[in-house]
Amino acid sequence: MSNHRASSADRKSADPSSPHLDQELVDAATHLARTRCRGDLHTVAAAARARDGRIVTGVNAYHFTGGPCAELVVIGAAAAQGAYELSTIVAVGDRERGVVPPCGRCRQALLDYFPRLDVIVRTDGGQLRALPVQELLPVSYVWADHQLDDGEQRPEGGAERPGPE
Repeated sequence: MSNHRASSADRKSADPSSPHLDQELVDAATHLARTRCRGDLHTVAAAARARDGRIVTGVNAYHFTGGPCAELVVIGAAAAQGAYELSTIVAVGDRERGVVPPCGRCRQALLDYFPRLDVIVRTDGGQLRALPVQELLPVSYVWADHQLDDGEQRPEGGAERPGPE
């Protein structure tokens, strides 16, 4: 399949009722999956839009011990670039698999780091749609909801909050 055919197929399948669909992100992740995902070690690419407009990308690093998914690599790459607020993310599989949903671990991490994040997914009808990350984890555990306020003192040995400040 040519690069243009897959991109135009993704454009045609965008849900018009999803006003926040960032086609540029889908195109960036698709291009990365085609050009950088090779073999069995790198099979998914992700792209995220930082609140300042930048696009941050990454690929998964498969390892039998549980290497990081592409979405988690993007979180680290964004922090390394000083982008601590992301607005939208999408993952695309290699071998023309198209947009793939985040796994459960990534859904929880995305919710914990970026509770207002939109995630581009393919619906059961085959259309692309941007959904709030909370909708991917109904009745979810939100890590921040169980942390002490800044004014309260942590118990002896209490953990500090991971993630962006």
